Amino acid sequence: MLTVAYLANQFPSPVEPYVAEEIEELHNRGIRVIAGSVRTVKSDAWRGPRIVLRPITPLLLFRALGLCLWRWRRISPVIARVLFCGSEGPIRRIKALIHTLLGACYAVKLRNQRRVDHIHAHHGFCGSWIAMVAARILGAGFSMTLHGSDLLLRGDYLDVKLADCRFCLTVSEYNRQYVLENYPNVDPGKIIVSRLGVDAHERCNDFLPRQKNDAGKLSLLAVGRLHKVKDHAFLVRACAQLKEHGVHFECSIAGDGPERRKLHALIRKFSLDESVALLGHISRDQMDSLYDRADLIVLTSRSEGIPLVLMEAMARGKIVLAPAITGIPELVQNRKTGFLYEAGSMEDFLRRLFLVNSLLHNKIQPKAAEIPDPPPYRFSRTARQLDWIRHAATVQVHHNFNRKTNLKSFGDLFIARIAMRIENLHENPVLQQVQLPLQRNRSVPVRVNGTDALAGARSSPVLHGGSAG
Repeated sequence: MLTVAYLANQFPSPVEPYVAEEIEELHNRGIRVIAGSVRTVKSDAWRGPRIVLRPITPLLLFRALGLCLWRWRRISPVIARVLFCGSEGPIRRIKALIHTLLGACYAVKLRNQRRVDHIHAHHGFCGSWIAMVAARILGAGFSMTLHGSDLLLRGDYLDVKLADCRFCLTVSEYNRQYVLENYPNVDPGKIIVSRLGVDAHERCNDFLPRQKNDAGKLSLLAVGRLHKVKDHAFLVRACAQLKEHGVHFECSIAGDGPERRKLHALIRKFSLDESVALLGHISRDQMDSLYDRADLIVLTSRSEGIPLVLMEAMARGKIVLAPAITGIPELVQNRKTGFLYEAGSMEDFLRRLFLVNSLLHNKIQPKAAEIPDPPPYRFSRTARQLDWIRHAATVQVHHNFNRKTNLKSFGDLFIARIAMRIENLHENPVLQQVQLPLQRNRSVPVRVNGTDALAGARSSPVLHGGSAG
């Protein structure tokens, strides 16, 4: 039986349901999957085999050091890269060495299982380095999935990881082009777009009439972890502007995180206690009522992949407003399936808010919020137009961001890629001499989110002086 170790920074995680979904998809296809988590988790929601890396015991550390010495030739190239090459600062280099040791610890734990054929890391943070080192030590294949911040904001040692991986999945075409432009030595054939998705409800195929809001109040909803990169402070300041312009509104922010105290202080500063509410963590079962109440789902992040919250809102026929950054325009087509604003521009953000409010409640916008719409893109300023946007949003999710369809594509791709390597490793060495030229030219077509891809693309490059196992 094919065995895959699947490592996430934290598993299971309520804000990353796609990790469990991908593991389940591979399990349903007959692959033995060993779920892994770098951090300790209290949740017992996952019942399958799981390895939690931390905390590290002295015995585990001793065995890991011994494994490093035994497999020194396999990991020495990456250690040399950390110590002597690149422009990283001393703190990042020290962290990379620590994560190398954690990778050896992970390899020790995996050796207690049956043979591991492949290790996949979800996100390009420290877990991907740990997985890469473990794969080198064990002689297994390595791959990873990149989202947004792990590529655009914190791409530590990404050149090494991209060179070492057998294939790299990413959630948007924007990300793929970013990788190819910034890492020109990477084989384009192994950087593959594999979109996430949400459940496409039955009502997605129906025309969805607008739900009227009580008392003409504009109801805003933001969903996401209270972290600096999500920039909920931007939303609170926008709410202060709405209040100043006399807009009757309410804003709910669902999520928890390190920025909660600062946001509370900002809400008090602008006297928004009656209009803006920090709801804390909300279970998925409770989200339906929040979505149903909201007129507009807003996102103010500085960096994203393609957020699930936008997919979930659009699948429910809700109007969304998000910054025109990274892969978001691949989901939200401005004034067709939602609204986009210029990232960081409070003026543009407010214009979109005033526009949606006027369309919802047939109110006249402030003159400063008027949006020029030159032909042939003149926007019909009627509430009926929002109904067409809602309908187009549900169709967009149903066809391109459908969870079941995209998971199937993920499984097809994953199996095709790792099966090719396993076949090459285990076939008769004598036959390899004859078949190798044929294998180099062979490709297996698979469907990846509705597009053709080659499962037998060229094998990935490895670091000079070492191998991926």
